[in-house]
Amino acid sequence: MQSISGINSGAAQPSVPIAGVDEPKKVQQPEDETQLRHQKPVMDEYVPEEKPEPSGRYWLRKDEGGKPKIYFDDPELAEDALDASDRDKKEGPEKSGSDKNGQSCTCNTDKVDREIEKLKKQKQELEQQINMETEESKIEDLKAKLTQIEKELSQKDNDTYRRQHATYTYS
Repeated sequence: MQSISGINSGAAQPSVPIAGVDEPKKVQQPEDETQLRHQKPVMDEYVPEEKPEPSGRYWLRKDEGGKPKIYFDDPELAEDALDASDRDKKEGPEKSGSDKNGQSCTCNTDKVDREIEKLKKQKQELEQQINMETEESKIEDLKAKLTQIEKELSQKDNDTYRRQHATYTYS
């Protein structure tokens, strides 16, 4: 048995060149690669821009009283004459419940809250009556009333219902 280390690796290569076949070309490293290794890394660069034109955007900021206020970036105004401090002072249409004439809008949900509280009390009373009742026919009637009140309560005990049925007053 012969060891593998003793095998000649060049035995697969023909010792005499074959006619009509070029010798395989040797692979060489490109010369540019050494230059690429020594280049500086590419970095981002800050390029200052001119102040953009107003785009008609809205933004939320708090006023002097700490209330949220919506401001409007009006594209029709000459923005180049205004600086950042003027932009803060410039007022857009207010959405915080008052208009330019000093009127304010108040939302009152007391009536809706009382209605919901009344339904909750009725539900509690019906549950107590069901627990105390002994006749099956009366228990079924009370359970039917209870399910009706629970349906009504689930429809009314949410913010959407409160907003729709609130009382709005303007002063």
